Amino acid sequence: MSLAHNNLYMSNNHEIISVPDNRLRQISRKVSIINQDTLDVIERMKKSTLDWENGRKNEVGVALAAVQIGELEKIIIVRAKPEDKDNIEFEVFINPEITKLEGDIITEPEGCLSVPDIYANVPRYDIARIKALDINGDPIRSRVKGFLARIFQHEIDHLRGKLFVDHVKDQEYYKILDDGAFQPLQPEQVDEVSVLWRC
Repeated sequence: MSLAHNNLYMSNNHEIISVPDNRLRQISRKVSIINQDTLDVIERMKKSTLDWENGRKNEVGVALAAVQIGELEKIIIVRAKPEDKDNIEFEVFINPEITKLEGDIITEPEGCLSVPDIYANVPRYDIARIKALDINGDPIRSRVKGFLARIFQHEIDHLRGKLFVDHVKDQEYYKILDDGAFQPLQPEQVDEVSVLWRC
């Protein structure tokens, strides 16, 4: 998941896949054993997120699912402080699940590292209860709110082959410009780009 931001960075060495890659529509498999291969995937996820971010002028990579680097495993990483671009620490969640959604449904702008340059208003529950394993295989249970709840819903969707665009109700999409502003897409532009995420 991405967050619009003002700082300027440049580079492009990431290995993140993007639409219309059909792996983004596949269901990820459960991690049965946390081994060195798992740890290697996690490190690649962290590096790819930061490399992607360095190539974006006005966005922060706040989270990533393993499928976004082509690994169909139930792993997500979430930035320890999602709104602080200077903090590059990530928390790891293996086999994450949402056990309950609560609170109000809030509609806010959302973007994705695998749907480049496009944002839309997405309705999400304001509170989510989650369970997962940490990097040591120990259980995690947490109740998250606000932006963090949105992040978990977005990333766990990836593990089920879903994208944020699947939740857009009004079919209004925005392109992020070089100065960080959002420019509405015209209907014909929406028709053109939406072909990509129907992979």
